[in-house]
Order: sequence, then structure tokens, then C-alpha cells
Amino acid sequence: MVTQEQIARINALARKSKTPAGLTDEERNEQKMLRELYIASFRESLVGQLENTYIVDAHGNKRKVQRRK
Repeated sequence: MVTQEQIARINALARKSKTPAGLTDEERNEQKMLRELYIASFRESLVGQLENTYIVDAHGNKRKVQRRK
């Protein structure tokens, strides 16, 4: 799970990267790591939602969403 502090840091680094000074190598690595963490957390949340999602057909039958391979 990504904390609010980590999200704030991602945003701060994004703002700084748009300035003329840019990011240092250390900050670039930190930004990459935080982005990867955020994406992994987002995917985990989405998978959790989809695992609890059902489709109802025209006859009123419920079935779980199948995972694509």
C-alpha cells in the first residue's frame, strides 16, 4: 500500500523534474522506485476489485469475472 507521504513525494519529484534544474540521479532513481511501488499497489487493488465482481446475464444468472491469460 502506498502512503500519502509517498504520493506527495512522487508529486514533488514530478514538479521538480519539470524545472530547469531537473532531478539528480539519486532523485531519478527514487522517482522510478516510487512509481513502480505505486503501479504495483494500483494493480493489486484492481485485481482485488475484479475478484469480487460478478456479471449478471439476461436471465439473472450471476457469474464471476474470469481472468484472461
